[in-house]
Amino acid sequence: MLGVIDLPTYLVGLILIILLPGPNSLYVLSVAARRGVRTGYKAAAGVFTGDAVLMALAAAGAGALLQASPVAFGIVKLFGAGYLTWLAVGMMRGAWAMWRGRAEQAQAPDRAQAPAEAEGGEAERPYRRALLISLFNPKAILFLVSFFVQFVNPSYAYPALSFLVLGALLQLGSFLYLTLLIFGGTRLSAAFRRRKRLSAGATSAAGVLFLGFAAKLAVS
Repeated sequence: MLGVIDLPTYLVGLILIILLPGPNSLYVLSVAARRGVRTGYKAAAGVFTGDAVLMALAAAGAGALLQASPVAFGIVKLFGAGYLTWLAVGMMRGAWAMWRGRAEQAQAPDRAQAPAEAEGGEAERPYRRALLISLFNPKAILFLVSFFVQFVNPSYAYPALSFLVLGALLQLGSFLYLTLLIFGGTRLSAAFRRRKRLSAGATSAAGVLFLGFAAKLAVS
């Protein structure tokens, strides 16, 4: 079909890949839990855009270029690790602010909560953050090249079309998975609003995980 071979095997691998936890899905879940469905989908849109750019680069041979140039790969990798670290620090600072301010919020939970959440959602710019998380991931480019090429018929006259089909299936699976995370996150948000200690603890845990992602990317 359009130069794609062994489609069932690709779909099985696709499901496993999507279900693996990573910084993208974790960030979307975190945003949805803190800001709601609409803001969660803004973050998801950043992930979709970043993935689309990476798939286009993979199809154009950017992965082979990075493999051939260790310096270029190292630079992109360090930028990605640095950005993940910056996000982790921001999450931990936000968690610390929650710990310090939960007494004041408990005294007036309804008067300031909605404006503060709206302002925080705008200041966070979830689309841009999710987009940068996706783009500063050189492993994704290399993975897409090495994974996609296994399912493209080398004798097919239009290999770019084969990459397009494989990429569209990946985006569809990612959309369904992130939708589950977004609506699951909004269920968590109700508990977070009632329990500021739980919200601060979850934000701190997300920050620690992002530091882990950054360290793994930097030393790999």
